[in-house]
Amino acid sequence: MDRALECARTAAQTDDVPVGALVVANADLAGDPARITPLGIGVNRREDAACPDPTAHAEVLAIRQAARALGRWRLHDTTLIVTLEPCLMCAGTILAARIPRIVFGAWDPKAGACGSTRDVVRDPRLNHTVEVFGGVREDAAARLLTDFFARHRRG
Repeated sequence: MDRALECARTAAQTDDVPVGALVVANADLAGDPARITPLGIGVNRREDAACPDPTAHAEVLAIRQAARALGRWRLHDTTLIVTLEPCLMCAGTILAARIPRIVFGAWDPKAGACGSTRDVVRDPRLNHTVEVFGGVREDAAARLLTDFFARHRRG
């Protein structure tokens, strides 16, 4: 989660909502956290002036990068680590990629789709469900968001 928080801080510097995400191999999670090499890294890029993109959420970008790194779209042996509870679009992407586990920081009571407003990733009617671990380093992740939005309301 520390690495995801670092990524989120870089998103805030680009004037985008500070969300950072990593996709890591499940096999790496059993070892030393300092030695984990992410397969995909993403930060929110929706506000990128060169290429504004409503789908450029940190999770989607990290998943795309991990799929390219592995040469396949099924990411059944990975974990997504993200600083904010994924939204509906990101939850759908997680399901489509067959990611079995999400670890996230702050809950999103307005748009979260992994337990807050809805629980898409654990819907038993779907062909794939996801294990969810929310609230990891929640205070640090939430603080990034509240500070960002406070600055934007002032500015």
